[in-house]
Amino acid sequence: MIEIGLHTDNWRPLSGNFQTACQAAKKYGLEHIEFAVIHGQYFVQAMGYDPAISLQSNPRALRRYCEQLGLKISQIDGSFPLMGPDGSAFGVQYVQQSIRFAAEVGCPMVDTVDGAFEIEGFSRDEVFRITCDNYRQCLSWAEDYKVIINVEPHGPYTTDGDFMERLFRYFESEYLRFNLDTGNTFISGLDPLEYLKRFRKYLSHAHIKDVSPALAAAKRGEETGIATSEVPIGGGVNAENIKKCIQYMKETGWDGVVSIECYGSDENIRRSVEFMRSIV
Repeated sequence: MIEIGLHTDNWRPLSGNFQTACQAAKKYGLEHIEFAVIHGQYFVQAMGYDPAISLQSNPRALRRYCEQLGLKISQIDGSFPLMGPDGSAFGVQYVQQSIRFAAEVGCPMVDTVDGAFEIEGFSRDEVFRITCDNYRQCLSWAEDYKVIINVEPHGPYTTDGDFMERLFRYFESEYLRFNLDTGNTFISGLDPLEYLKRFRKYLSHAHIKDVSPALAAAKRGEETGIATSEVPIGGGVNAENIKKCIQYMKETGWDGVVSIECYGSDENIRRSVEFMRSIV
């Protein structure tokens, strides 16, 4: 069964906090949320103007809060770019601590990505070698904590299907899986359905983003990822691709959560939930 959730990052452009996002999920009868984490402290979040959660916060208290609202945490977004040297220095510990936090709050998976740009001075083979070293260090934690690591298409390496396939085949681990993003695949010039089909065997979670006509006209094929959809899901040029992806998930018997990612105004969330319920 496909279930619908919300990513709390939808409220970041609105300077909304985690509680605001959770209340919206409850208002629209959703049972799943996803949130990003901060490895350390961020004063804007501490002041109540950012929906991410610090990894230094109390995970048991967070779990109680979500349970009181009837919410399950589908995924933690621990997406410091994991490819390349910065991934070795900062991304590995970011993901490792996200895995520990996920286990504490009863969350089954952690999302990971690459950065927006290719890494200067490194060939794709060199980046692949470093990437494998980084994921190997994280997978040992994933196996111990029984938390899946997902890889999301978001940058030049993860929207390269050959690079992604090589990564999955290198490990062939039940703890290394795929988080589809309909918006990122579309804006990068890919066909979201075809990318889903290619990695269906690894699929464990999905981000559902639409794309406005203006953004598609200006950036498709030039960018590899977008933070969120400015338009409600179903209100942009990616709506038909989203329908096809959901239909394919249903036809192939996929069970899991799809997170709505759009600008978090009440109207956008309402329309997005209505659209997703109509196709799920």
